[in-house]
Amino acid sequence: MVEATDPTVDATTTSATDDTVDPVDLSTIEWVPCTDDAVLDDTLECATLAVPLDHAAPDGESIDLALIRAPATDDRVGAVLLNPGGPGASGFDFAANAASTLQSEMGLEAFDLVGFDPRGVDRSNGLRCLTDAEIDATVYLDSSPDTPEEQAALDAADGQFEEACLAKYGDTLRLYSTENTARDMDEIRAAMGDETISYLGISYGTYLGAAYATLFPERVRALVLDAAYEPTGDSIVEQYTTQAKGFEDAFDSWVEWCQASPECGFTSADVSSDFDALRQQLDDSPAPAADGRSANEEVMGTATGAALYSEESWPVLGNALRDARDGGGDALLRLADGYVGREPDGSYSTMDQSGSIIDCASGLDPAMPDDPEAIIASLREVAPRFSEGVTVDDFEDSCALLMPSVEPLALAYSGDAPVVVVGGLNDPATPVRWAEEMTAAMGPTARLVTYTGEGHGFVLSSTCVTDIEAAVLRDLEVPAEGASCDRDPDIPRPAWWDGLPVPDGVDDVVTSPEVTSALGITPNLAYSEIRQSALDPDEVFDAYSAVLEAEGFTELGRQSPFDGGQQVVYSSPTGQLFSILVITTDAYDDPELGSLGDVVPDPSKVLLVLLTLPG
Repeated sequence: MVEATDPTVDATTTSATDDTVDPVDLSTIEWVPCTDDAVLDDTLECATLAVPLDHAAPDGESIDLALIRAPATDDRVGAVLLNPGGPGASGFDFAANAASTLQSEMGLEAFDLVGFDPRGVDRSNGLRCLTDAEIDATVYLDSSPDTPEEQAALDAADGQFEEACLAKYGDTLRLYSTENTARDMDEIRAAMGDETISYLGISYGTYLGAAYATLFPERVRALVLDAAYEPTGDSIVEQYTTQAKGFEDAFDSWVEWCQASPECGFTSADVSSDFDALRQQLDDSPAPAADGRSANEEVMGTATGAALYSEESWPVLGNALRDARDGGGDALLRLADGYVGREPDGSYSTMDQSGSIIDCASGLDPAMPDDPEAIIASLREVAPRFSEGVTVDDFEDSCALLMPSVEPLALAYSGDAPVVVVGGLNDPATPVRWAEEMTAAMGPTARLVTYTGEGHGFVLSSTCVTDIEAAVLRDLEVPAEGASCDRDPDIPRPAWWDGLPVPDGVDDVVTSPEVTSALGITPNLAYSEIRQSALDPDEVFDAYSAVLEAEGFTELGRQSPFDGGQQVVYSSPTGQLFSILVITTDAYDDPELGSLGDVVPDPSKVLLVLLTLPG
């Protein structure tokens, strides 16, 4: 365990007077090879850092923060801290999956990219008030009960979480605030031996990064705030209606797409009416799933909201709704479970539990309205589906049961480091208004970038946004005022694709948005198709190489990008890079691959992903 340094002491004082001392030599963190099962990339390194539980009492009890980094591979400039949002999302898992990609795609080889589980999250003293079984029993309870049994289940769950949290953690719950997490970030900076830190935060992670900049303005090197979240200045009506309207608007866009697209499994002449009918159907008779659970209308609502975060999930939602209409609840549960942090084995991350406590401790919970009926009327007007079932009884101050009322930290950055704030015009979770307000709070060095596409969180999903964010982190360059980014166009089907030979032993093309979504393959990243085969990977590659070389393709090499995955790369006759990725059945149950075994058409066969590569 590494002891934290005093955040009031500048860890680089020595280097200011002695140019021969490299800041990295001042680091007190001992990075070691990762042993966590979530880490598939053996170039990543892990560590723990002890920080005060209460920063007002630095000599008191401490907690360990779990850290992970993609170390700099070039002459080191510094570190970029990462946070994916939530609150309550695992920054460790995010970095385990994305740090190396961010480093290479953004040209950040001169930086350590560092993820961490914030205090109270998973590996960093994760807050677990309820057991997995207790969460399973309550997570999808019918919020509009129409039987005595459903009402009794709701009554039994009322206050259960708060009582369990107080019994286990007492008044320490107040210490799991955004402000204290920002102070933890400064402990990380100091322990790494750096005078300043750079930061990339997404969603709630933008509020965390802005809080750090507010508290430690002179210690910021560069700041990227992607899908900005700044609710602290909202009126009471805005607190309750902003996100509801965002999801309602995104749902309307999905309906328009579904009615017009043959890719939507739920397509019909009136998708909205069919959606409402299905919700009633699942309320009356939930759709059973293979694991013994069932998908009711609450599962359907959670699954729908989850899919609206990304346009690439729209076909997945359409197929899941089709399956539920036909009596199968598995696909809806997969979508919903991913949102609430439930693993296939029935275990839960701490995301929902820690997120609720972080909101309360940070003062980010909505205020109690004086006139709930007026709030409901506003919700019905702007978000009729996403306010379905809301009643006056739903307005209760659960935070008051956990801790005294907290005022949120007012954001105000007074430093001169460059800041980029990104807001999406069609973002369901964090509307562009919040990005505009955060830009104002971050002062004259901040620049707002608007994204015109769908979805939430834009780094790596938009080349334009990624390039702008890379420029500020790498080169301290901000875009011109009024910068805007459109969605990347879909990669066109190569002219030679139709002539690709298919060797013996390889099945026909399978249309599976669930598979491509699980693998993170989007139409604007690659042109791709899915096949399967009973051959083993070497047999697949040998068979393809034999027929492709006859067509003028050149094999460039083979590699294993992850356990259970093997890849061969070819150059096409026109010089375009083409890849075949074979994923074996051993990898299907790996949670880092999105439980692929649940969605591949034939789990007894290997999966073939044929795709173009940028070159």
